[in-house]
Amino acid sequence: MNTTYLGLELRRFARDRANLFFVAVLPTFLFVVFGSTQDHASTSVGNGNVALYMLVSMAAYGAVTATVGVGGSAAVERMQGWGRQLALTPLRDGSFVAVKAALAVLVALLPVTLIALVGWIGGAEGPVVAWGLSMLAVAAGSTVFALFGLCAALAFRTEAAVSAASGMVVILAFLGNLFVPLSGVLLDIARFTPLYGYVSLARYPVTEGRLISNDGRDLGTEALWVPLLNLGVWALVLGVVATLLVRRGRGRQ
Repeated sequence: MNTTYLGLELRRFARDRANLFFVAVLPTFLFVVFGSTQDHASTSVGNGNVALYMLVSMAAYGAVTATVGVGGSAAVERMQGWGRQLALTPLRDGSFVAVKAALAVLVALLPVTLIALVGWIGGAEGPVVAWGLSMLAVAAGSTVFALFGLCAALAFRTEAAVSAASGMVVILAFLGNLFVPLSGVLLDIARFTPLYGYVSLARYPVTEGRLISNDGRDLGTEALWVPLLNLGVWALVLGVVATLLVRRGRGRQ
């Protein structure tokens, strides 16, 4: 992997203050408002508390927003001719992909680290193992959604498509049981949405599969295979769609 190119990409990302706000600051703010400052923040959930539950949720939201942006921007760059410029350098396609993948992981770690620090100070409680596994799942699982940004950019071939994809993440977060605990029919629908499996898997070390409603009712326990299957299927779907869109783009050239 070309570390020089990765460094340039990181510096370019750091210069985009608006992007930094939506990736790191906004999820942290949402955690403070809806998590650590609430009266029920110390209520037990699984082997943690509500504050830790919300911490994982907001970290997941920030990480997905980051990776969607990285995936989408990579596709736009290639379509706007950056790929032809890179072809004049010794950088190979594999190195380009490796740099973008590393960038997605590093950018995803930004909201995860910031929210974890604020949560640790603000009363999020749980076993160290649960903290570690949840944060690892947040960072690793979010890379799947770089494919979501990639698909949006390849389908509509504009920078606006990347912004639209990031906006859609908010809607998918509500539908995916991320912001507000769902129940009944809405929960049944949520199980088929892209973010459900990812968020549920990230929460699993904390909740141990326990589902709660918005009013605190216990909805039973969900097996681990449910979020794993959801995330795996959506990773496959997004990967296939991205491949087909790349082939379509080559056919137009």
